[in-house]
Amino acid sequence: MTKIGLFFGSDEGNTESVAEKIQSCLGSDVVDIHDIADVTQLEFDQYDKIILGISTWDFGQIQSDWEEFWPDLEALDFSGKTIALFGLGDQFGYGDFFLDALGMLHDVCLDSGAHIIGHWSAEGYEFDASKAYLEDEHCFVGLGIDEDQQEDLSTGRINRWCQQIHQEFGLSTPLATIAE
Repeated sequence: MTKIGLFFGSDEGNTESVAEKIQSCLGSDVVDIHDIADVTQLEFDQYDKIILGISTWDFGQIQSDWEEFWPDLEALDFSGKTIALFGLGDQFGYGDFFLDALGMLHDVCLDSGAHIIGHWSAEGYEFDASKAYLEDEHCFVGLGIDEDQQEDLSTGRINRWCQQIHQEFGLSTPLATIAE
């Protein structure tokens, strides 16, 4: 069975909670969760399929554990790896920087040779600017979650995105739906 490595960083627990919901949806026998604060570059070598989760802080800043790991991330070779991304942000409080860290993470992975899956429609979001937004496709580079302003939409978005990446990863394992 193909294992997926899910790596996240979380200061207040929201990104960790989303990571756990993704694991529940795709299956704990399929997804191994890793806190980026506790890993080295070597953990990434174990997986050909990877999910990365990051939050944007304040005015487009990277979550602290990811910021510390960033030089190691830039040194990784993601050639031959398929990566799906998710990010958290506050579209009303920081609408000029919504999901910027997700966009920066995407760029590093793409520059390192990764095949990126899991683009997510920007419909239903209100923001002014985002480094994660692909204007020509009207979507984000990965799942966008706003636990501050649209918490009631998060579970549905996670379920739909998991269905999408389940197919894009080519998984044949059962897929669960997490309760609203």
